Amino acid sequence: MSEQFEVEESGPDRRSVMKAAALAAVPVAGVGTVAACSSGGSGKSSGSGGGSAGITVPSSSVPVGGGFVDTSKLVVVTQPQAGVFKAFSAVCTHQGCTVKDVSNNQIHCPCHGSIFSAQDGSVLNGPATSPLGAMPATVNGANVEVAGTAKS
Repeated sequence: MSEQFEVEESGPDRRSVMKAAALAAVPVAGVGTVAACSSGGSGKSSGSGGGSAGITVPSSSVPVGGGFVDTSKLVVVTQPQAGVFKAFSAVCTHQGCTVKDVSNNQIHCPCHGSIFSAQDGSVLNGPATSPLGAMPATVNGANVEVAGTAKS
């Protein structure tokens, strides 16, 4: 006599997993959507994608044609021409990675190669299709102050 046993799988079914994933992507009022990213070497940001408010950067840290990326506040400050400072969200609009550097008036994302203008945040090379969100930047003495949140 052979006995047959029915094996019951444990754990959530596919439908439960899909529902949980959909709910995780829904923003909560006042909180925003948080990307499942880490700052540990992957280039992914650990924030909500909008950039943070309130940083001060010494203007000497922002070379002409280059920029300064604050990975903790998710802000990039550029100086596209001498004495002109711009600020943008440092979160790439393609898949939420943090941009890496600024050179030759171009902001570079390390994840998929998107390139943005240091002048206005517009897309120079995809796969990103939307510009980086602009942020207000003000020169105050020897510093550039960035306040507010990124605007798309």
